[in-house]
Amino acid sequence: MVFASLTFLGFFLPLTLLVYFLLPRLAWRNAWMVVASLWFYAWGEPVWVVLLLISAGVDYVHALIITRYRSHPLVRLAVVSCLVINLGILGVFKYSGFLMQNINLLLGTQLPVPSFALPLGISFYTFQTISYVIDVYRGEVPAQRSFWKFLMYVGMFPQLVAGPIVRYGHIMEAIESRVASLSDISQGITRFCVGLFKKVAIANIAGELVVRYLERDLATLSTGEAWFGLSMFALQIYFDFSGYSDMAIGLGRMFGFKFNENFEHPYIARSATEFWRRWHISLGTFFRDYLYIPLGGKRRHPFRNLFIVWFLTGLWHGASWNFIVWGLYFGVLIALERIALKRLFDRLPAFFGHVYLLFAVLLSWGIFYFVDWGRMVQFFGVLFGANSGPWITPDLVDSIRQHAFWLVLALILCTPLIQVLVSKGRDLIGRRWPGIEGGIGLTACLNLVMLLISVSMLVGKTFNPFLYFRF
Repeated sequence: MVFASLTFLGFFLPLTLLVYFLLPRLAWRNAWMVVASLWFYAWGEPVWVVLLLISAGVDYVHALIITRYRSHPLVRLAVVSCLVINLGILGVFKYSGFLMQNINLLLGTQLPVPSFALPLGISFYTFQTISYVIDVYRGEVPAQRSFWKFLMYVGMFPQLVAGPIVRYGHIMEAIESRVASLSDISQGITRFCVGLFKKVAIANIAGELVVRYLERDLATLSTGEAWFGLSMFALQIYFDFSGYSDMAIGLGRMFGFKFNENFEHPYIARSATEFWRRWHISLGTFFRDYLYIPLGGKRRHPFRNLFIVWFLTGLWHGASWNFIVWGLYFGVLIALERIALKRLFDRLPAFFGHVYLLFAVLLSWGIFYFVDWGRMVQFFGVLFGANSGPWITPDLVDSIRQHAFWLVLALILCTPLIQVLVSKGRDLIGRRWPGIEGGIGLTACLNLVMLLISVSMLVGKTFNPFLYFRF
């Protein structure tokens, strides 16, 4: 089940909210959250619920062992055991086939290549539970004594299958005691509607254009079409994932949880370093706090540590060499920025930094998109003029003309402009009509418009992919 579906919007979410708020005690509400989350996760692939329960059980027990034997010199073995089991499970399901393929290629062997369906959300909840056990070991959070409360943390449906990666310390107080006020519910609904609109009205349309230009015979693609198709993929992946994160944060808010931000307008950045402070923030901070800093950060072997992190960042996204190269590409950019580029762009007007970043990120999405190396090389050739014929075709002109309003809206939504205008409008209404607190009427109208547009676009549609489910 996905958030941007009529089943979720018309059945699962209303029923879950209704039962949740009818229950009078927090313990019962927590229990219902566990039931609803397992139901949500099992909707498409019930068998993977068992794996989720095993993962939660393993980390629950390890945290209790660490707490009980904290003063024992061998307590680190519990952390090592936790890492081996969690990363082993992730490795078997996500990377074993990739590993065997490369062993066969390197050694000329014919070892059987395993093929597993990737359990939904395994990369997200694995990192989430690892962060919990390490934080318990560091003494930053207490171990959760109740398995059901811990299971609610691991399996909470708003962020289970595609993040953001929520650390236990961020919500441990809310697990024990929380109240979802009317303000929380209102803000949660607004955030959910924004995310739904971004996913359905922006990402899905961009995805259709991506298929139209990047999935066809590349020999027939013009240079202009290549750049347009790549730009559409940049919009698709941003609005797809940031829209899902918005919906997750909004859903959490409705139930009284406050998840951290996961995106902060990354395309307005002026460097790759800044871009990754704004893109998939929960993943970046995970690698920073649990890998980069423990390895020594900038104090010891800074460039070695940097490339280890970016190699693993790429690998986290998928079991394919293009993802690894994509990660190392950003590692190289950030290393160059540390050595010289940052000082250079600091002396120039901000415009040059923005152009550099957008160009660099667009090229990175070309690496990210094409798993097939032959098609990737051919695409980059087209991108830089290898195909004969005109760069701009009538088909491209028609596409831009037909989607002109949508393109302007998508580009505006990549910036904070809408939030600024809505905030000013809310303040203006609040001053002009003090009885309408904070412009709540304006917000409600905007939410209704976004919801109606999104639902109408989902009716009868079969094209509704979500890119990060595969990660």
